[in-house]
Amino acid sequence: MAFHPFSLSLHFEFLMNVTQKKITQWMLAAVVVCCTAMPMFTSCIKNEPANNECDVLSAWVEGDDYESYFYQKGQMQVEALPSNVSEIVFTVRSLLSLPPMPVCFNLTPGATISPASGTPQDFTSGPVTYTVTSEDGAWRREYKVLFREADLPTYKFSFEHVEEELLESSNSTYHVFYETDEADQRHNIWSSGNQGFAVVQARLTPERFPTKSSPDGYQGKCVCLTTQYAGDLAKMMGKPIAAGNLFLGSFNLIQVLIDPLKATEFGIPIDKEPVRVTGYYKYKVGEKFTNKSMKEVADRIDEAHIYAVFYRNTDADGNKVVLYGDDVLTSPYIVSKAQVKALPQTDEWTRFEMFFEGDDADPAVLESLGYSMTLVFSSSKNGDTFEGAIGSTLYVDEVEVSFEEEEE
Repeated sequence: MAFHPFSLSLHFEFLMNVTQKKITQWMLAAVVVCCTAMPMFTSCIKNEPANNECDVLSAWVEGDDYESYFYQKGQMQVEALPSNVSEIVFTVRSLLSLPPMPVCFNLTPGATISPASGTPQDFTSGPVTYTVTSEDGAWRREYKVLFREADLPTYKFSFEHVEEELLESSNSTYHVFYETDEADQRHNIWSSGNQGFAVVQARLTPERFPTKSSPDGYQGKCVCLTTQYAGDLAKMMGKPIAAGNLFLGSFNLIQVLIDPLKATEFGIPIDKEPVRVTGYYKYKVGEKFTNKSMKEVADRIDEAHIYAVFYRNTDADGNKVVLYGDDVLTSPYIVSKAQVKALPQTDEWTRFEMFFEGDDADPAVLESLGYSMTLVFSSSKNGDTFEGAIGSTLYVDEVEVSFEEEEE
């Protein structure tokens, strides 16, 4: 598809309303809704002065001597950190015998970090705060680096833990879901497309986002996912709708510039083999199903989508494996999948159930956290291709994953 010249003028007019510091964020937003304009945005970012950036791009523990403290070598590094992340987590076998760890950092050009990169630090008493300073000294950003034992959160999701996150450049606030474990530690395992929606929508409150919390759950709060109109610019580029979605994993907005299909990173490490997922839902179908040109398709009715994937998170050479938007259902590393075959429209809370089908897990690989799992909820099954019905709304609550050891 050719890039429309009028949309180019819209982008520059839009960008002129924000400060130099925020230009990169707005460019990323434009890419989310307008991937065909990627060469233009990449060129703009290359021309942006680097001396006012102060981000950590990746982090790793330096030295083969420290490998034994981790389940896998791949867990010694955290790559492609999203721009909105301020917490870096390493998972280790035990904190009791953990020596001071030399964490190294890859920073944006010219930036410095304190404590210095590669300096051994004691992480047994809690997180260590690092301060990144831009090359010109005008900008600073703090990161908390922590080492955590593999005490994974419970797999009963009630969606009671939610907070508001503000994107200052657009003055929009959206909901972020998270979980806690028995020690009341926070686990940021849920993500959505709200980040991308936030940077192209000014002055929005959480209730106006595709993914949000609702007080009207089956018990307490719940997740509310709504397919929405993405705006005139997105419509012009053939991406007119944004489906509400929530998934186990992370959304890397920066990665959109390199490969848009790699922006959605599905899965979290898991030490048990899942066999079943149950929960409750309500679903209302939008009135008109439209294609990516916003033309009504008279014989199509929108569908919600709930599915789960269990997969190997390392390859034969020990390299990290993550599922992305282009292979979450087709990757050769998938061990088993579960999918709710039908989600009829209903105004009442209705129980759903789905079973994993595929191969069995290797016990030794499970013990080393060699598998990951994702759960995905979407208000429009074809939302990733920008097809669906505006107004389709899916509510989800009280989701529980059952495991093989519990079935014996």
